Amino acid sequence: MIANFFLAMPGLWSIILIVVVILLIFGGKKIPELMRGLGGGIKEFKEASKEDDHKKEDSKNLNN
Repeated sequence: MIANFFLAMPGLWSIILIVVVILLIFGGKKIPELMRGLGGGIKEFKEASKEDDHKKEDSKNLNN
């Protein structure tokens, strides 16, 4: 089972190839902007998840 997990992981050359392709597609100047947008999206997702948890807790408290 563990051997199958390690076979699915990308190797060093695969990771290097992925990074090079991303640099070719987006260019060096666009990468920081892309990462900033990705970070902002993750932050919004976490905040929305917290708000959803609070709404669930509130509805449980109202039902009890």
